[in-house]
Amino acid sequence: MFPSGFIKKIMVCVDGSRESVAAAQWAITLAKNTDIELIAVYVVNVNLLKDLVRMRIFVKIEEMDYEKDLELDGKRFLAFVESLARAKSVPIHTVLLKGVVDQELIQKTEEWGVDLLVLGELEPVYSRADASHHVSELVLRKAKCSVFVIKNVEWVERIYNSLDART
Repeated sequence: MFPSGFIKKIMVCVDGSRESVAAAQWAITLAKNTDIELIAVYVVNVNLLKDLVRMRIFVKIEEMDYEKDLELDGKRFLAFVESLARAKSVPIHTVLLKGVVDQELIQKTEEWGVDLLVLGELEPVYSRADASHHVSELVLRKAKCSVFVIKNVEWVERIYNSLDART
């Protein structure tokens, strides 16, 4: 598919949405039968939790409980993506991070030497002000590596499902 060594490391951001699952399936498809290192990342948005406490929507104990729930969700989503990769005999590393989502993703792509970041389809943007607050939009604009955005979930699912699990 690609010249040898063209892409060495792919990172996919998962959040449990159908679009992020399709992004993971596409990354698995790219990594199949290659030496590409595949990393799936889930980021617990602790900044959002702190904002909810600051706005008095949550009290501190609720923040801690909700953070634990988000961590459990993240672990569950990462385990699911790991099972998708295992089903196609593709090695994958999964990482749960905490922080400001766009900042964590951008920092890790640079720190880990990621060649390609794969994201699910961007959320609809209704205004210019809206665009500056969407995580995917921020990552797309600020990432120093190439970013691949999945647009056709059904097509990706068909390609993933057609992959042979054997090597």
